Amino acid sequence: MTATTTGADFSNDVFWVWLLKAVGIIVFLLLSVLIAIWFERRVVGRMQLRPGPNIHGPFGLFQSLGDAMKLLLKEDVTVKAADKVLYIVAPIIAVFCSLLTYAVIPFGPEVNIFGVMTPLQLTDFPVAVLYILACASVGVYGIVLGGWSSNSTYPLLGAVRSTAQVISYELSMGLSLVSVFIVAGSMSTSDIVDSQTQIWWLIPLLPAFVIYVISMVGETNRLPFDLPEAEGELVGGYTTEYSSMKFAWFFLAEYINMLNVSAVATTLFFGGWRAPWPISAINDGMFNTGWWPLLWFVVKVWLFMFLFVWIRGTLLRFRYDQFMKFGWKVLIPAALVWVFCVAIVQGVQQFTDLDVRVWAIGAAIVLLVGVGVTFLIPEKKKPEQPDPSAEPFDAFADGFPVPPLPGQQLPPSPRAARLAAPALVGGDDSTAEEAPRG
Repeated sequence: MTATTTGADFSNDVFWVWLLKAVGIIVFLLLSVLIAIWFERRVVGRMQLRPGPNIHGPFGLFQSLGDAMKLLLKEDVTVKAADKVLYIVAPIIAVFCSLLTYAVIPFGPEVNIFGVMTPLQLTDFPVAVLYILACASVGVYGIVLGGWSSNSTYPLLGAVRSTAQVISYELSMGLSLVSVFIVAGSMSTSDIVDSQTQIWWLIPLLPAFVIYVISMVGETNRLPFDLPEAEGELVGGYTTEYSSMKFAWFFLAEYINMLNVSAVATTLFFGGWRAPWPISAINDGMFNTGWWPLLWFVVKVWLFMFLFVWIRGTLLRFRYDQFMKFGWKVLIPAALVWVFCVAIVQGVQQFTDLDVRVWAIGAAIVLLVGVGVTFLIPEKKKPEQPDPSAEPFDAFADGFPVPPLPGQQLPPSPRAARLAAPALVGGDDSTAEEAPRG
């Protein structure tokens, strides 16, 4: 059931308040990207037992500014065979769509901004989460068009991979959010935050949260799901033919998208701007009022940013077939099953007088029994493999020489046999004499 009204009240907003909020969001995102670049290099450096950036500025804080200036001043090369219009427009599409998501993200409750009481949110409407998914879907056109317009093999492969990746992981991501809509009764971001006053949806909807976290990593093309820009296979993927600021736009869009999905996870599963317990219980929720919630929101977002970096420094890249199999055969079926279960529980709770806890306990018992039965099923025996030592070994069976496995013996070499036998010259055995070798 979707709510028709939103929790945030924007009736007091005037033009300059909207403008101030919009500029504040852009400044927040750009500064966060600069910090994220430094943060990622420092954290991965620590994981790999090296210092990371530590020369330019205190703790290397100015390294991100140096990287930005390098991209800004670098020579701008345009591929001759590229489609010029789409080649230039593609990175702009990627950045523009990435900047739209935070428009509906609530940073906090109502605050006083120069005498105007207004929510710490640019705007909101009843289908705000669908708007976020739409922006993410349109943003992928930047990657697809960038790869296609480059008129090169590797960028084209990266663009095709990106298309399949977004279709696959957008489905699982959208399905993971459906359970939040069901229990919150709204798709408005401010309403969803208000519905988490008693409990964050992370706890009762833990499977949906896990599916969302995996999907958001795949959606942002980050390790281990960075198949569209796999350096080991595609040189640089869809960014291979880009340089200077056009490459920087793609780079900026990737990091902003990381902040976007982190903000969505915070809003829908981690209570949004609400303080964690027991801080939220101090002095009748004092830390959930004023400008304090902005601090909690930023801290939660950066927890997810740390998760991104942690995953990058820990896991290896998937193979493409493993990646697609995981999305279609694991994540999407699991998300569908979970939505089905949540819908049944919510329907029973709203339209009947039955105790949902009894149903939940019964379902848990059935699940445990089912898991126990699976342990009683005998394991399928593997077919017996023939003894490799009993078969003649052919080193050239596959077209090129291979060494024998343990237990296998190479067949005798005809040349070795000839060298071992004495070389005879003469007409017959009685008059033959050994010929000198050499």
